[in-house]
Amino acid sequence: MTSVLDLAPVVPVVVLEGAADAVPLARALVAGGLPAIEVTLRTPAALDSIRAIAAEVPDAVVGAGTVISPAGVDDAVAAGARFLVSPGWTDALLGAMKASGVPFLPGVSTASEVVALLERGVTEMKFFPAEAAGGTPYLKSLGAPLPQARFCPTGGITLASAPSYLALGNVGCVGGTWMLPADALAAKDWGRVEALAREAAGLRAG
Repeated sequence: MTSVLDLAPVVPVVVLEGAADAVPLARALVAGGLPAIEVTLRTPAALDSIRAIAAEVPDAVVGAGTVISPAGVDDAVAAGARFLVSPGWTDALLGAMKASGVPFLPGVSTASEVVALLERGVTEMKFFPAEAAGGTPYLKSLGAPLPQARFCPTGGITLASAPSYLALGNVGCVGGTWMLPADALAAKDWGRVEALAREAAGLRAG
């Protein structure tokens, strides 16, 4: 599979309270040009949502986010997740993600964590929480000493701030939720979600 970082400029970070919305939401995101969809394992509906998207939206590349344990890795892959994202990592979690056979983005927020992953042969990472951990200035400063590392920054990023992240040489894509406003989800306004996804998909590294 193409690197998760290269599928689209933005990876929607989805929290689903009910699996019934998973398929229409995924179809709207794919139609808008955002095929990589991170469904976070924060709700009881998450695994059923991943399962439904994997089965019914063939053009979606559905992944699991908030993966924090080896058991979570196994459950996500069994449900059909095609990539894994964690907010942080341990050796046990990293081992499970490596063994899963699917691409993964372990989370980092410090230079030491990046170096530790590079030592373990991992070059693609999630930078989280992006804004709180230093934002674009921090990521830019990591680029010179650690050019091997590429990132998907997630956490507090907006339509307005995303282009400055995507302009960095060590950023492949960003994660965000702004194309999933709560009122649109509550109203099941998939047309609005598709329009916001199309706007996000139009962002390119400058």
